[in-house]
Amino acid sequence: MSALPSLIAVVGPVEPALLTAWVTHYRTLGIERFHLAFHFPDHVDADRRHQVQAACRELGIVPDAVSDGPWHEHTNPRLRDVLRERAGAGWHLLADSDELHAYPAPLAEVIATAEASGTGTVGGLMLDRVSTDGSLTGWDPAQGLDASYPLGAFLTHHLLRGDPRKIVLAHSSVPVASGNHRAEGHRPANRPPVVVHHFKWRGGVDADVERRAQHSADGTWQTASPARLAEARRLLEHIQRHGGRIAVDSPRLNFRPVSLRTVPDWWAAEATHLVATWRPPAGQNEPGSMISSPSS
Repeated sequence: MSALPSLIAVVGPVEPALLTAWVTHYRTLGIERFHLAFHFPDHVDADRRHQVQAACRELGIVPDAVSDGPWHEHTNPRLRDVLRERAGAGWHLLADSDELHAYPAPLAEVIATAEASGTGTVGGLMLDRVSTDGSLTGWDPAQGLDASYPLGAFLTHHLLRGDPRKIVLAHSSVPVASGNHRAEGHRPANRPPVVVHHFKWRGGVDADVERRAQHSADGTWQTASPARLAEARRLLEHIQRHGGRIAVDSPRLNFRPVSLRTVPDWWAAEATHLVATWRPPAGQNEPGSMISSPSS
């Protein structure tokens, strides 16, 4: 059986409770080695930086790196690749701090199957999680993420027109593109894709996205593609039209009750079709990376 992977992640100024829930989730899956880097944009105050780093230490994890400054499009992949180098040979689990993977089998079995396929990767698909009424609200750690954001849909795909695919596991020999969306020449063979529960749409995300849009537009945060700005504007326009909420009653978005505990009965057919047919929007050569933002 294959050895369990190292977890690789670049973490922004998230709430300590989210970091705790995220680490707990992956430890439950058997992860023991965490290679984390923190990046703090200039607007994040010293108290917030201290809180999240203190939470990390309380979890028994020493970050590999801490940086600050503008959140350029190249910031995450550069830090991530440094972490992958430090993690060494073997398999790497790639997850933003708002992404909770739900695997169909124990990790060692999933990796063994991937090794047999020869692809060097395992693919996932983002299932965006929101509150019951679509409000961008905070959550009670006692209640948990799953119960606080009980609805799921392909929001990234249908509304943002971003790339909802994720490389969730990659061998150390396989380079992975920005945002962990793809690995050139190493298309995952697993079907259906792994469920990536995406808990981005929490309280304060609208301010984060508005900041990202502003900095991307004025060039303060550098980007090689117009996708990041376009995705941010689509979200901001949507929540403005719907009174500060995500329209959970929209037939196009098709939100449904979901849970970390079970794979939806519709997942295999719908998710497999989406990863097989997804293409970048016309005029967009690279997948967008708005998804990996300071709230992640």
